[in-house]
Amino acid sequence: MIARLSSALLLLALLAGWELYCRFAGVPALIVPPPSVVLATLWSEIASGRLLPHLRITATEMALGLALGCAVGLVAGVVLAEVGFLRRLLHPYIVASQVVPKLALGPLFIIWFGFGMTSTVVITALICFFPLMENTMTGLSQVDPARRELFRMLGATRLQTLLRLKLPSALPVIMAGVRVAVVLALVGAVVGEFIGGRAGLGASIIAAQSVMDSSLMFALFIVITLMGMLFYQAAIWLESLLLRHHLKG
Repeated sequence: MIARLSSALLLLALLAGWELYCRFAGVPALIVPPPSVVLATLWSEIASGRLLPHLRITATEMALGLALGCAVGLVAGVVLAEVGFLRRLLHPYIVASQVVPKLALGPLFIIWFGFGMTSTVVITALICFFPLMENTMTGLSQVDPARRELFRMLGATRLQTLLRLKLPSALPVIMAGVRVAVVLALVGAVVGEFIGGRAGLGASIIAAQSVMDSSLMFALFIVITLMGMLFYQAAIWLESLLLRHHLKG
């Protein structure tokens, strides 16, 4: 409680300092708008209804890309962890594909999938894929050897060992990958809209930049930050729920 109160007071102090500096130092609003102007702009966007459609589009793109990337990453991590030949064969190529910046691949995705939601979802999924794959492989490889030997002695099949021992034991590591993927998913959605989005928060930032509306850009930054924190807290809640269920089981 004290830590949260201190954090809130620190935020208020920073905002007050920012406001006073902009007011008394004569900083042009085009360069750095004061918080009061940013909040007024944000309220105007909310009250007019202009913000909600863009917020809905970005949230949808983020959720779809996150779900797709996590699903494929989880399956790929399990397969590569369980099949050593495929891991040695494919893992170097997967790592090489992740080294290429997704921003550089954006024009190709626009050619392949066109402007709009599809290309943004694909970019988001590609960004979310790697943390889940790596964390899944790591978690499955760190299972207690003694427990693994116990399952072997009891005659458990490979699938039973995977479902009843390896995946439950690797769950904390996998969920840590989900938390990382949530943060990256929002980055992927906004960057995807920068490149080829027709609507969404990222596209709105580009539109605000074109008319030099700094206060609107800052207001959109606030919305993106709050949305990311909400998704991140949802991931933490899901992790606690799954771990609690696992401990009860």
